Amino acid sequence: MTIRCDIDVRFFPPPSELEGCFSTFYRATFTMPPGQRVRDYLQPEWGNIRFFWGDAPDAQVVGGSRVSRARFTATGPSSLPTEFYLGTTRMWGVGLFPLGWAKFMLTPAAELANALVDGDDHPAYAHFEELSANLFDGEPDDEREYRRIIDYFLELNRPHPDHDRIMGVHAALVDPAVDSVSELARRAGLSQRTLERLCHRAFGFSPKRLLRRQRFMRSLTAFMLAKDRNWSEAIDPHYHDQAHFVRDFRAFMTMSPREYAALEHPILNAFMQERARIWGSPAQTLDKPER
Repeated sequence: MTIRCDIDVRFFPPPSELEGCFSTFYRATFTMPPGQRVRDYLQPEWGNIRFFWGDAPDAQVVGGSRVSRARFTATGPSSLPTEFYLGTTRMWGVGLFPLGWAKFMLTPAAELANALVDGDDHPAYAHFEELSANLFDGEPDDEREYRRIIDYFLELNRPHPDHDRIMGVHAALVDPAVDSVSELARRAGLSQRTLERLCHRAFGFSPKRLLRRQRFMRSLTAFMLAKDRNWSEAIDPHYHDQAHFVRDFRAFMTMSPREYAALEHPILNAFMQERARIWGSPAQTLDKPER
């Protein structure tokens, strides 16, 4: 049975002082029939922190960690889907680009890759305790809540010694023409060994896996946005053949393309279309580090 979920979402740009650190800040309100919850899957993405007021989700990285009804959920960079059940709630989401992770997290990204946690209980996110506690203090107000988030990160903001290298790798990574580790290293002006270390600390995965994820996400988002939902037309040209794409699909989504297409995606369908329309990109993994 299809459950109706009304979605209202607003996207907010980072201030210039934080450029390159965040994909976007967004406020979303999900309204469900009384007592109902909706199920969907988050796709692989960069690190995120999300704050909820209302019927907070039950969520699990497929085959991994689970969080239930937490007001503050946090995920490291992911290469797996996250299944979630959500009721009527108001939320703020903050997408951490690799530079943002390097600046605002004290733990290497690879140590929290594919990890979903209750941010109020995990030591890696303890420095967000005050924001989690006070963000929804008072009547709902987009501008006031956005300002609280921005001020919080501006207070934490410090220069990072790897700023330029992280930005260089990120810019090359989102270029569809870059499809090999050697080319990624060349474009970023790094040795492959240095690239490996930097990706471990700030990006969460090896350069090879990051490139595979980019190729896969270009294909998945093309399919999600296409009116006719045709996989053959959505598959990225860097795939050798359809079997190659299906192997990657199973690796990143733990199911076949046919199984995924058969599922309802009431949140993701609406959210990605609105994100593409307003923000110009359907998924944060495809966002460029500089707008």
